[in-house]
Amino acid sequence: MSKSMTMTQKILAAHTGHEYVYPGQFIEASLDVVLVNDITGPVAIREFGRMGTEDVFDKEKIVMTPDHFTPNKDIKAAEQAKELREFAAEKGIINYFEVGRVGIEHAFLPEQGLVTAGDVIIGADSHTCTYGALGAFSTGVGSTDAAAGMATGLAWFRVPAAQKYELTGTLPPWVSGKDVILHIIGMIGVDGALYKSMEFTGPGVAALSMDDRFAVANMAIEAGAKNGVFPVDEKTRAYIDAHPAKTMTKTPIAYEADEGAEYTETYAIDLSELRSTISFPSLPDNTKTVDEAKGIKIDQSVIGSCTNGRPEDMEITAHILKGRKIADGVRCIIIPGTQEIYMECVRKGWAEIFVEAGAVLSTPTCGPCLGGHMGVLAAGEKAVSTTNRNFVGRMGHTSSEVYLASPAVAAASAVTGRITDPAEL
Repeated sequence: MSKSMTMTQKILAAHTGHEYVYPGQFIEASLDVVLVNDITGPVAIREFGRMGTEDVFDKEKIVMTPDHFTPNKDIKAAEQAKELREFAAEKGIINYFEVGRVGIEHAFLPEQGLVTAGDVIIGADSHTCTYGALGAFSTGVGSTDAAAGMATGLAWFRVPAAQKYELTGTLPPWVSGKDVILHIIGMIGVDGALYKSMEFTGPGVAALSMDDRFAVANMAIEAGAKNGVFPVDEKTRAYIDAHPAKTMTKTPIAYEADEGAEYTETYAIDLSELRSTISFPSLPDNTKTVDEAKGIKIDQSVIGSCTNGRPEDMEITAHILKGRKIADGVRCIIIPGTQEIYMECVRKGWAEIFVEAGAVLSTPTCGPCLGGHMGVLAAGEKAVSTTNRNFVGRMGHTSSEVYLASPAVAAASAVTGRITDPAEL
């Protein structure tokens, strides 16, 4: 058996004290961050209580972010947020972030430097895989595993086998990281990377911005992956340096795959050949190019979420909406991922562009992504959305439809009232 390791194997080995770990091996790894939110947190807190543990393993390494149904949409949501708030106060958890100084968790944690290269991170939210963009091993777990992590600082894993995605070229105008991952999911299917590590490499990585990489890693779970991970390069280091941790000590560690590392599959993707990509209802792998999707009438456009609520997403939206109006009969909802990004929209004049165009600018929240609030769909309505899932009933009524797309497509479609290629505006 080869002793060469992938990036994921190396990170996990370092957190178990082993020199080598192999795919399929069951391990217990030390944790750098345990994350819960206002939906999964209360369940984890109750399980934590059943364990009989008096205190959390580390008051700095637990992160709690009420973001899904906040600002509280109803009494139940208020009670869930209260449970999180009271537990954080009781246990002295430092990294609890309340409404007004929080954000959508997977945009917020990297921005605040709470996750970094080489970390092992679990979160009771499936899109915790986002942090692989920084060269970390991060993955979603259930609330019970999160509770055990809060109590012990440990989690068990079966070491995933890995797939290699060799990226070359550069993205054409109007095409972004969201299009890259939708293209990949359409190519391999929603179970095409089942319990595997999606490792992105090749010269094309350097052409992707950090916001592109966050979007790609965020949706690794939509291909069934255990995690997605990018190598640490100059852009990664620059992002980490620009976002130092204020509430914990973080030491980034860059791991590189060994030359002889083994992969179950290798895919070659020329970024320059990609088109804007749309995921049709009702699975993320039901993809078509924008050329095949053009003309579908929409009722709503949502630009935001943990996938696409970052600065570049807001910037391209402002670029498209400037001097234009949202189409009659269309609701355009724009949700910056964090308070910092919201303020950037204000400082750079993007907020004014959004409002003048006829869009609504929301406080950071997951909101409509999971049919929570701030944009739930009625029967028969269609939405183009920069979110990450388009399952039946995901954003509202079971007869509504969600088309997943990039911010550029969602903004252009909001202007015309139909799915539109932004290059044609």
